[in-house]
Amino acid sequence: MKLSKLALCALMLGTMPGTSATAQVADPAPQTVAPTGPRTPPPPPASSYVPQPGMPVEGRPAAAAEQKPSFPQQTRAPYVPSQTVLQMETMAEGLVDPWGMAFLPDGMLLVTERDGRMRLIDDGRLSPPVEGLPASVRQEISGLADVVLDPDYASNQRIYWSYVEARPAGNVLAVARGRLVDGLQPRLEDVKVIYRQEPDLKSEHGNFGARLLFDKTGALLVTLGDLASTPLRPYIQQLDSGIGKIVRITTDGAPAPGNPYAGVQGARPELWAVGFRNPLGLAFRPGTEDLWEVDVGPRGGDELNIIRPGANYGWPVISYGHEYSGGPVGEGPAKDGYEQPVYYWDPVISPSSVEFYSGDLFPEWKGNAFVTSLSQQHLVRLVLEGDRVVGEERLLAGLKERMRLVKQAPDGSLFVMTEGPNGKIYRFTPQSR
Repeated sequence: MKLSKLALCALMLGTMPGTSATAQVADPAPQTVAPTGPRTPPPPPASSYVPQPGMPVEGRPAAAAEQKPSFPQQTRAPYVPSQTVLQMETMAEGLVDPWGMAFLPDGMLLVTERDGRMRLIDDGRLSPPVEGLPASVRQEISGLADVVLDPDYASNQRIYWSYVEARPAGNVLAVARGRLVDGLQPRLEDVKVIYRQEPDLKSEHGNFGARLLFDKTGALLVTLGDLASTPLRPYIQQLDSGIGKIVRITTDGAPAPGNPYAGVQGARPELWAVGFRNPLGLAFRPGTEDLWEVDVGPRGGDELNIIRPGANYGWPVISYGHEYSGGPVGEGPAKDGYEQPVYYWDPVISPSSVEFYSGDLFPEWKGNAFVTSLSQQHLVRLVLEGDRVVGEERLLAGLKERMRLVKQAPDGSLFVMTEGPNGKIYRFTPQSR
C-alpha cells in the first residue's frame, strides 16, 4: 500500500510518530529488547533541534565536546535531504531479534534470529526453524548472527553463518557452513565448524562482531569483536590473538592467500586488519576495491572506516568519545601509526550494518552509503565525495524501531530489518508517480 507524499516524507524525517502506513505499521511503537550492560546506550531525550539543509544533521550535545575532528566533516556533516518518496511494504514480521539475512535465488529470504533459530521466509510466511544448526549461546546483544551464501550457491547450496559458541574458557565467535535443504521442514546437512575466534576468553558483555562478507576472490571476511571486557583489552593489539580483528579465510577456514600478516613472525596468518571494538558492518564500495566498515565505539565514538589490509584502527589505544565509565579512551582520538575513521558519530547511533546503493530504482541515491542505527532508531544515508562524507540524512525515524540490517535486494529495492520481540523486514521502493 502507498502513503501520501506528505505522510511518507514525514515518516522518513521522523516528524509523524503516529503515521499510519498500513495495518502492519499503524501507530508504530518501539519494539526493543534492551540489552543489559552499558554497551548500547538508550536514546537521549528528544531534541527540539530541526536541521535545515546545509546545517549539521546532528544537534545534540557531544559526549566529548572537547575533542576536535582531524579533518573537515569527519563528524556532523551537513543535512542533505532526499527528494525521493518511499513506498513501504512489510515483507515479514513476528521474528524474534532477527540479525542476519540472505536473498536466495528463488526469491525466498534466509533469516537468523539471535536466540539460535534460522528460518526461510516465503511470501511473508515463516518456515519452521531450520534443523541441524550447532548450538549457539545468546549473550546479551549477541548469539546466532550473520548468514551468507556461498559464491557457488546455485550449484552447491552451501551457506555460512556466524554464532556465539560456548568454549571451555569462555564464549567465542564461530563460523560454520552447511548445505541448505528446502522443504516443509528445512534442514542443514554436511555441517562443519570452519573457524573459531581464539583464544577463548571470558567475555563480560559480548561484543562479538560477527559480520560475514565474501570478497571477489572467494575468500570470506569475518569481523571479530573485542569481547567487551576491560581486562581483555591487551589482546586487541596483539597479533597472536583473534580479539578485535577482521580476518580473511578460505571456505574451509584456512588463512586465505595474500593476507598481509602471513609472513609476520608471531602473527595469526588469517588477520586482515586490527584494532576494532565491535565491527558490525562490512561492505565493498561499488566501482572500487575499497572495503568499508562500521564499528560500535565507546560513548561518542561510533566509526565509519575504510579497511586497508594490514592497517591498525587503534582500539583501545585511540578513539573518539569517552569511556562509559568516564574520561578519554587510551591516548585520545589520534596518534601516528593508527588509522583515522572516515567519519564518526558523537553522540552515538550504535551502527549495526552498512550497505552501498548501486541499483537503478533510486537514481538519487546511487553511490550513497546506508547505515542502520540501533539506539537512535533510524536509517542513515551518507553522501560521499571521494572518501569523504559531505552530507547526511536520517530516514525512517517515524517507525521508532531499532534497525539491525539494511541490504539492497537483487531488484534494487532496499530491505531494512528491525529487531525486537516482533522484528520485521520492510521493503522500500520509490513511490509511483
